[in-house]
Amino acid sequence: MTVTNRIVTEDEADIRLDRWFRRHYPNLTQGALQKLCRKGQIRVEGGRVQTNTRLIPGQSVRIPPLPDVDKPAPLPPPDPMLEREIRKMVIYEDEHLLVLDKPSGLATQGGPGITKHVDMMLDGLRPEGGDRPRLVHRIDRDTSGILLIARTPGVAAKLAAAFRGRDVEKTYWAVVVGRPSPESGIIDQPLAKIGAGGAALVIAASRDEEDAASAKTEYETLDAAGKKLSWLKLSPLTGRTHQLRVHTESIGTPIVGDPRYGGKAAHPEGFIDRLHLHARQLDIPHPAGGRLIVTAPLPPHMRETFRTLGFVPGETPAPRRVRGGSSSKGRGPVK
Repeated sequence: MTVTNRIVTEDEADIRLDRWFRRHYPNLTQGALQKLCRKGQIRVEGGRVQTNTRLIPGQSVRIPPLPDVDKPAPLPPPDPMLEREIRKMVIYEDEHLLVLDKPSGLATQGGPGITKHVDMMLDGLRPEGGDRPRLVHRIDRDTSGILLIARTPGVAAKLAAAFRGRDVEKTYWAVVVGRPSPESGIIDQPLAKIGAGGAALVIAASRDEEDAASAKTEYETLDAAGKKLSWLKLSPLTGRTHQLRVHTESIGTPIVGDPRYGGKAAHPEGFIDRLHLHARQLDIPHPAGGRLIVTAPLPPHMRETFRTLGFVPGETPAPRRVRGGSSSKGRGPVK
């Protein structure tokens, strides 16, 4: 075994050294890595480093002999069945990312009692010998619509930073019971979580409560069937668990079919009893520059409700890249 040198790629910008090693040498333990760094056997550009050192594209990492970890076990080939199933959800893809249209009822990640979820299905999109695609964000199991997937860890890090920095515009459509008054505005209602795991509930909280978290949602009534049911455009300005579902309930207009919030009022007779909340559009900074705007068509149960109520959603725009760094704010509502 000999010393080798490996170049940090553009996709690995700003990654920590220990995470870089975990990606390329997954069998190397953290303790062994720390020991090699202390002894100066691992170096970057000839200099000593620590496990939390951030890497820059183009840097050379000195790799000493690593017994039993130089050649990690090869990954199994992608499962053709998983690939076919998840491919049906893809509404946009390029060399950096994919966008899925997740159906209502499919969980994003695993948990108690969940045997099938998007995260495990992503193996079906992994190129042979390449990186496994990664979830960038999550939406509720009962919510349908847009889910963003990064092809590589580096792209995932960039997109996750955009979400944390609130440089992402998310638009949801919902059918709610009743009609908001006023018909548009911002719901500024702190939220608190009660319990843990799948049984946890989110409730409206007062601002002085210790566990209360700030939560804001912009809403607009796009159409209404008298005062019985309304079609809302919802734009979360914060990203709290179940935010849209609790916020709409807090103003007296629970989302139709909500199995957890809104009580009996959320289940009007004559409509499919499934959550009527849809992640309609995502406007994000694209890792290669400019912005990407992707829109997902309504799911079947919401299309049926729209037909019954006479709501007209119009055509679903094709995905588009917008050059420049400005967001879509001010372009008007998506219909």
